[in-house]
Amino acid sequence: MDKNFRETEERQGLVAATRRFPMQSLEIRRRVLRDENFRGICADLAAAESALASVDSFPAHLRDERRAEFEGMIESLALEIAQSLK
Repeated sequence: MDKNFRETEERQGLVAATRRFPMQSLEIRRRVLRDENFRGICADLAAAESALASVDSFPAHLRDERRAEFEGMIESLALEIAQSLK
């Protein structure tokens, strides 16, 4: 994987997690720096949010199903991040 792509993905993950948990932004930054698994979860959150934002461009017969799928993924990833921050 390209280093720039990975750095962009990590930055987007950091932004997504911090936006969801602003009061824990310092701890999120610390964990992103030292925990590859946590970094991956944050990157997955950013990707799921991006996918949800583009769901309106999907064919009409897929929108509702994909919207529910992406929303479920986002909630699951957010829960995983919240549990990790405790």
